[in-house]
Amino acid sequence: MTWINLTLIVAVALLGVAIWSIKRHKDPHLELESSESLDQLIPSISGMSLGMAIRGNAVEIFQNGAFFDALIADIEAARSTIHFETFLWKEGRLGARMADALARKARAGLKVRLVLDAVGCKGMGEGAQAQMREAGCQLGIYHPRTLKNIGVIAERDHRKLAILDGRIAWVGGHCIVDEWLGDAEDRHHVRDLSVRLRGPVVHAVQSAFSENWVEVTGRLFVGADVFPPLEPAGEVEAHMASMKPEGSAPAVKILHHTVICCARERVWIQNPYFIPEPDAVKALAHAVARGVDVRVMVPSAEVSDMPIVQHAAHRNFQQLLDGGVRIFEYQRTLLHQKVMTVDGIWCAVGSSNFDDRSFETNDEITLGFHDRHLARRLEEIFEADRAHCIELQAREWKKRGLAHRVKDSVLYLFNEVL
Repeated sequence: MTWINLTLIVAVALLGVAIWSIKRHKDPHLELESSESLDQLIPSISGMSLGMAIRGNAVEIFQNGAFFDALIADIEAARSTIHFETFLWKEGRLGARMADALARKARAGLKVRLVLDAVGCKGMGEGAQAQMREAGCQLGIYHPRTLKNIGVIAERDHRKLAILDGRIAWVGGHCIVDEWLGDAEDRHHVRDLSVRLRGPVVHAVQSAFSENWVEVTGRLFVGADVFPPLEPAGEVEAHMASMKPEGSAPAVKILHHTVICCARERVWIQNPYFIPEPDAVKALAHAVARGVDVRVMVPSAEVSDMPIVQHAAHRNFQQLLDGGVRIFEYQRTLLHQKVMTVDGIWCAVGSSNFDDRSFETNDEITLGFHDRHLARRLEEIFEADRAHCIELQAREWKKRGLAHRVKDSVLYLFNEVL
């Protein structure tokens, strides 16, 4: 019996070392020093994040509930294929509207393919799934909680995207939940932002969808109805970060860290779950030391749908504030948009939160845009949202109560799984 116990202990220890080793290789300490401006580094930034800069795109910003009107209008106008991928879908008015639109197009003969995260979409209701399947929609469920998925059960598909006829793509933070309707007018209506894309970059978004579609269904798709010839549609240079190579640092994490290290004037971030790891905290402080105006906007714990995440984030706020980072807490409702602007010339929109789960575990997508007009528009949105914020002050934050400090520190211990 002693030998059996010893064998089990050794096996558990080896398993622990193996998990630590995998985590270590996916989480290297990232460093970068560069004297070149961001304008000169777009090919490098896109390449380092395992993508490529693609010119000739048109990008439109849609906020709050207006997103769904525009998306469903594009679904209604589709003529051949509709691809849709989401992390969160709950039963309600919006879910019924989406299921009706997708089922209607499948009955009209279009190829409608959906990738739905098994955990985030478990509340969508059996009726919606049955309605779409009966109409001819093809549904791929990402990582159901089954024995065969035991090794990937923590890996969730957090992307939110759609591609219509291979010519129009949508990327952002919107979820199929009734709280995303309206105009962020109160705590029951979420503040969010997504972008509508036309031009050659749509093929890149289509490739991201294909990754998870093929994983969960094994079915390939080809042809001009999914990858049509795409002419330039605008002036925006775009690149995509989505890849998560086995055992290597994920592209989304590399992208965020690289642009912070390259900033020379300002870095403005809006993100609902902001828990930067030590390397990122250091990079933000070093940016301030270079004279960069670094601002971060997050929802307050009182309006967040995940207050435990906000308290885990609070643990590093003092270090950020002491380093000169300006932190704004949005008070009106859940601020769910994931946006970054750098130096007034580059910006990013996507599904990724600024935390370890998004950077190292979940499947995410972030689009980077090299365009002054688009960056300025997102900075204007940041400025408008400041009207509903309280700016934290380092001296006052240091005075927060012992219970608050203990809660922050305890919850931070679980930051990689929150």
